[in-house]
Amino acid sequence: MNRFSKTDYSPFAFPKSDPARAARVMETMAQLRTQQAAAFASWTEASRKAAGVRSGDEAGILDLAAPSTPGGAWAAPEVGADSQADVHPAPGPDGNVAESILRTIQETLARAGAGTGLGGGRSAAPPAPASLPEGARFETRTFNSASGSRNYKVYVPSGYAGQALPVVVMLHGCTQNPDDFAAGTRMNAVAEEQTVLVVYPEQPRSANMQRCWNWYEPGDQRREGGEPALIAGIARQVVAEFSADPGRVYAAGLSAGGAAAAILASTYPDLFAAVGVHSGLACGSARDMPSAFAAMKGDGANPETRRHAVPLIVFHGDGDRTVNASNGDRVVAQGPSGPELRTSVTEGRTPDGVAYTCTVRTDASGRAVVEQWVLHGAGHAWSGGSAAGSFTDPRGPDASREMVRFFLAHAQTAGVRQ
Repeated sequence: MNRFSKTDYSPFAFPKSDPARAARVMETMAQLRTQQAAAFASWTEASRKAAGVRSGDEAGILDLAAPSTPGGAWAAPEVGADSQADVHPAPGPDGNVAESILRTIQETLARAGAGTGLGGGRSAAPPAPASLPEGARFETRTFNSASGSRNYKVYVPSGYAGQALPVVVMLHGCTQNPDDFAAGTRMNAVAEEQTVLVVYPEQPRSANMQRCWNWYEPGDQRREGGEPALIAGIARQVVAEFSADPGRVYAAGLSAGGAAAAILASTYPDLFAAVGVHSGLACGSARDMPSAFAAMKGDGANPETRRHAVPLIVFHGDGDRTVNASNGDRVVAQGPSGPELRTSVTEGRTPDGVAYTCTVRTDASGRAVVEQWVLHGAGHAWSGGSAAGSFTDPRGPDASREMVRFFLAHAQTAGVRQ
């Protein structure tokens, strides 16, 4: 087995007199750590090919492929025989593995525009800003607390005139940001129709190099600490700033954001009146990176059942090869249940040909407290979204519209559900 020393990009001391330079160097080093892991993943894939091992990926899938190693880069699945043509061939038994990986790091950084300077890499071009209805606003805010700080964007519909509006917190997936997620989900358009405030917290690269919410970290699965406390704090800050309705606060997310939303249902049931999880995972599905990868593949142990009374609406494609569809079942298993609930199943097909099965649990009043939408053949993408954003499948049922419909049927007063 080839062995190589891991290049050390750990932090070093900077003169206190130049904090700006220190910040630039630290960010560049973080990028180098990510590229080092990505290079190892590329070399591993090349080794697999040299040995005749096929990845089995198919063309046309919307999924992101998970990293081969913890901290590695997320990438589009392999599409064909030439998709890895630029990867260096694996060195032979006597080859210099470290040199091969270092060369790949350098070339990857060069392609990304990072070079070896302190300016950092080049970000993907953001989606073109959508034109806002007259009187509507889409503004940036910052939340600061003992748990840390996060930027977020808030959509204020044109119909807002100081009244107590509902609030929907939208949690993006890995590699995404508020603008991308807003464009892809078209949630702002639904909010404009329904006169709802929408909040998009942003996960910075300083918290996760791929902008993922850290749903697999134990410290980010508890109340009054970590990312749940930050997101809850953002929701409360928006309620206070806009005099919104504290009994009609909701959360939804995609992938890692969906997993974070499921955590909010377990940790802040007194704040969130209902939660939507799209292609996500149940609270407690993982405790570290290895168990996170296992859970995503559907091979992990069933998470501890942390039942809560928060109404849930769940979307998941049964063709999802990034987060296995069995995770949708595990999310539902943590939601409202009991012999008093009535279950019904509806099957349908969208005009664009996506078949789905919707299982609904209703309470004694006939109100849905759990909806599970299984999208047949769909991959890892927001159903019914817009191609203006990433990871969307415009052909599917409109998840944004269905979630808002479901949310607005639920409210609570002082933690008591109505």
